[in-house]
Amino acid sequence: MVELSANPGGESRRVADARSRAEHRLGHQRDILRPLGWAVILVVVASTVDAHPGPGLHGKAVGVTLALCAFVATLARAVGDRFPERGYGAQAGVIAAMGAAGVALAALQPRGATELAAGAAVWMAVARLPLALGVALGAAVTLALDVATALSGSSSAAVLAATLLCVLLGLMAHFMKQSRESQDRTEVLLAQLEDARDEQTRAAAIAERGRIASELHDVLAHSLSGAAIQLQGARVLAEREQARPQMRAAIDRASELVKDGLTNARQAVGALRGEELPTVAQLDSLVESFRDDMNVDVTLRIEGSARTLPADASLALYRGAQEALTNVARYAPGASTSVLLRYDSDRTTVSVEDRLPASSLAPPSGSGLSKVGGGRGLAGMRERLARVGGSMQAGPTDEGWRVDLDVPA
Repeated sequence: MVELSANPGGESRRVADARSRAEHRLGHQRDILRPLGWAVILVVVASTVDAHPGPGLHGKAVGVTLALCAFVATLARAVGDRFPERGYGAQAGVIAAMGAAGVALAALQPRGATELAAGAAVWMAVARLPLALGVALGAAVTLALDVATALSGSSSAAVLAATLLCVLLGLMAHFMKQSRESQDRTEVLLAQLEDARDEQTRAAAIAERGRIASELHDVLAHSLSGAAIQLQGARVLAEREQARPQMRAAIDRASELVKDGLTNARQAVGALRGEELPTVAQLDSLVESFRDDMNVDVTLRIEGSARTLPADASLALYRGAQEALTNVARYAPGASTSVLLRYDSDRTTVSVEDRLPASSLAPPSGSGLSKVGGGRGLAGMRERLARVGGSMQAGPTDEGWRVDLDVPA
């Protein structure tokens, strides 16, 4: 058999299936041949009973009886379901005893059809044992049968016939075994070839994604970094010229959008390069980063038994929570915010709710951040969730704003 690796547990499913089919094919072949073993037992018993001397309790008859019982017991053991599970040493011992019983029957009954008993031992040796061991044991049984047949007074033609019978049975067993193993090796090699092709395709896709990622990084990083520098200059100029608050707010908003775009571009490049994407399991890190870096008063609560979600659904929830917290930092500074991750039986939900102090529920009419921006954050969240079969609800509450994100997972 062809081995894929030293550790069978590391084989691909395709190769494992090929090996499973090989084992099934071997078991099926043994099931087909098992009735032939029982037929050989019946033929040998019938020919032994009809020959002279027959089985009995006196003289040579005792030897015939013992040899016949040993042959029947060993062949019945060899055709049993559990016999292939034994080690090669134990199998060789049983087959050797079978061959010895067949040789004894041929010596005690020179005019019977007992050569078939020794031939059955040769078949079993070649079919069940490794090639070298099987051939050696089969040759030993054949040679012993020739000597026993010759010493019993049989003609040279009878000796030759016994030899040819054993050789023919051994060759048939070898060719059947070789044919099955050749088919097994072919299927495993084909499975390994398919694995290699898939791996080559994956490697080519990874290389192409890496090339695209490099291009995106070079183009977007250069463009967005340049835009960020220009906006910093515009902010300084606006302050120097004492521009209106709406103008300064628009510049600040544009700077934030460029910064977010640069961050998202880096994340997209990382995804193209095969880097691990964030999941809902990392919401605690996200909340902590907003608490420390953005000075957002935010807490996280988890309800239900945590479980692994599909990658796309988990990423959609994470990005939705990230966008919702970003909106809190932009539009509701000072709000007390809570994030709830809830695992239901068939859905997973993330809720982000902010509560403004009573004095801040009605923002000043001149506040610029509430009027600036394209309003694409909520729409983008809704579209991302819709792609994974989820949904989003967002709207004002008595104390602030609430966003509910859920996916069927």
